[in-house]
This record gives sequence, C-alpha cells and structure tokens, in this order.
Amino acid sequence: MVVHFSSSHWLKTNYLMAPRSKSSMQRACAATILHKGITTIELPGNCNDDQAALGIIKNLGLTITTTKKSIEIENRGVFNLENSEFNCHESGLSLRMFTIILCCLSESITIKGEGSLLKRPMQFFDDFLPFLHKKIKTQGGFLPFKLEGKLQLDNIEIDGSLSSQYLTGLLMLWALKQNTDYTIKVNNLNSKPYIDLTLKILEEFGYDMENNNYQFFKFKKLNKNYYKKNIVFTVESDWSNISFLAVLSALWKPFNLHGLSFDSVQADKAILYCLIQAGCTLTSDESTLLKVSAAHGLNGFEFDATDCPDLFPPLVVLASKAKGTSTIKGALRLLHKESNRGITLQTEFAKIGVNIELQDDIMIITPPKVFQITHDIVFDSHNDHRIAMALAIIGIALDINFSIKNAEAVNKSYPEFFDNLSELGIKLEKINE
Repeated sequence: MVVHFSSSHWLKTNYLMAPRSKSSMQRACAATILHKGITTIELPGNCNDDQAALGIIKNLGLTITTTKKSIEIENRGVFNLENSEFNCHESGLSLRMFTIILCCLSESITIKGEGSLLKRPMQFFDDFLPFLHKKIKTQGGFLPFKLEGKLQLDNIEIDGSLSSQYLTGLLMLWALKQNTDYTIKVNNLNSKPYIDLTLKILEEFGYDMENNNYQFFKFKKLNKNYYKKNIVFTVESDWSNISFLAVLSALWKPFNLHGLSFDSVQADKAILYCLIQAGCTLTSDESTLLKVSAAHGLNGFEFDATDCPDLFPPLVVLASKAKGTSTIKGALRLLHKESNRGITLQTEFAKIGVNIELQDDIMIITPPKVFQITHDIVFDSHNDHRIAMALAIIGIALDINFSIKNAEAVNKSYPEFFDNLSELGIKLEKINE
C-alpha cells in the first residue's frame, strides 16, 4: 500500500485517544497461560503482533471470546494443542517470549515466523535451550525451528544485552512452574523498564518474583491474585506509538492526547523527557491527558536510548526540526529490528536533506539550516512500522506533498495510525498497489 499526503493540512479535532500497548497486551496474553480461570482483557490491542500472541494461546487450547471492548480468555488448566505449529508471524516479542514459555510442553512443536522475523538471528536459542534440556533444530540459527524433549529447570545464566525479551520468557516460565529452587542470573541487561513491565504484569496475575538489582531473579511466592478465578486486566496506552503523536503535536499543531498511562513503567515514556529537553511545553489538564507544543522553536538534544531503542525514529523526526545537532546513544540496538533502522533512517531522511551519521553506538542528526524541497518526495518504509510512522510525521511537519511506499507496515503495531491522522485533519489517500 502507498499512502499519499497532500500539503496544507488543517486541524479538524484537538482530541485523540492514545493507542494501546502491544508490549502490555502480548505479556497479558502470555500471563493467561499461567492463570487457571478466566481473564478479561479490557481495552485490548488489535495490531498484527497482538493477533500473533492471541493465535499462540488459542493454539494451546485456551478459549478466546471477543466482545466490542474486551477479550475473555479461559484457561482450564490443561493444554490441548490444536496443532504442533506455532506461528509468531512478525512479532519478535512473541517469538522470544513464547518460545521459552512453550518449553513447558513435552510434545514436539515447531516455531514459525514470517517476513522480517525470518531474517533475525536466533542463535540465542541454539546456545541456551540445551540448558533447559530442550532439543532444538534451527535453520542455521534462523526460523523455523523445532523443539522437543522434557523440560528440566536449573540455575541458569544469560546475556541480557541481546534482548530483555528472552528474560521475560524465562520469568514467565519460572512463574508457570512456580520454581523456587533455581535462580536466573543476568549479565549486561538492557531495557530494564521492559522487565519492570513484565514483573508488574506477573504480580497482577498472582506471581511475585525476587529481583536482585536486575542481576538475579527468582520466583518468590504466590500472592492473593493467584487465587482469583477471574482476573480483569486493562491494557496500558502505548508510549512507543504515543511518542510519534506527541512529536506531531509539537511540530505541527498542538492537540490533546487522551487515555495515557502516566504511571506506566514502559521505557518509551522517556519521550516526555526528550520533548522537554528539546524545548517543548507539556501541559496536562487531568491524569490521562497530554498536550505538547513548541511555540518557541526547538533546540538540539542529547539522549541515551539504549534502554528504549524504539524511540530512535520519533527522536530523529524531532531532531530534524531542531536548531543544531542532536546526538542519540544506543544505535547498535537498531541492527536487528524490522529493518536495520540506523541505515534506513539515514537513507530516508537524506531525501529531505537531513544528515545522519552513525559512529559505532552513536547517531548524530544534523538538519539543514533551511529545508529546500521543490518536488514530491517518495519515501519507503522498508516494511518497518516505526519508519513508516516517522516518515509520515516529518512529511506533515514540513508541509510537503509526499508518499510512503509499503505503508501497511504500520499494521504491525498501530493499524489505526493513518485513520487517526485523518481524524486530526491530515489530508491523505491510501492507494492499494
């Protein structure tokens, strides 16, 4: 799909509901595997990654009933596999988290994926799963792969610099087995806020985990929520996607974002700090509402995004409209996303005259003193949802005519993105190729 944007937009409404968090939604889906009884998920997400997680738990035999505003999931305490193949589609979180949780099964199963997930190296599983006495057969460290053998827990040690999502899977597995005998030792953990989110959700489902400075984890006890037959879980707003809308509000026309979770432990809530550092004004009339403006212009900023690499695309947009150079640390974490995001951002933003340098773990963004764009710009998302959103926001901010190829990539995390832009008054046309 190509989306074409025309210039001279006008603000049709100053109210927009914040999208739901796929990080919260997918972890909640995983937690229903641990909970014998009924879980009602309120304000559920419906992006492609969320659907992948729902497909996995459905394949385990959990019953899923969908209503207009909620999803009800019943776990009778026995897994009855519909088939032996589990498809994670393009969800990296589902792959890393559920592969480890599914080690609880004694049946031989196959883990599959699609699209960019087929290109992501998964050597971690080859190296690590034998410590759980699971046999794994991969395609040279890539999907698909087969798991078999009976799980045996032990004290284990992992490298947390690759992704915190592996640790999320282990914490879920330790809780599922209610294992108090063995510890998980973690070295060089990145993205600690995402582990905070996992621990918070486990607590809501009745499981308390011991966390020793993010270096040692152990199942501690069951809390009162474990004994509830019915659990109601509300999905948080998504700070990863809110970051794009907040930057749009700053660079285009200020509008109100409603339904935010300001008490969230999501790493990408750090966008608020970045906006203030760049010179934006943030106002909140109530606990869930936010408006961002930049009436006095923006200045360059420095930020360490090692723990929140998904902020790189919206921060590049913000830096592109700031005076002077901005520096973002953590660029090495961009290599194995839906695209190589460092190179993709460099390539696409060069089309509008923004210079992006990659120096090892550092990204340096230097905008032109004056944007001189005399023709329609054709961007390409490179099938990366966050790149597609970043390109849309910078194009609107520059008030130019432009198109985005492979724009359907936004369905991975925020399928309503373009519809929400239309609600605001952005002039766009979706063209199916």
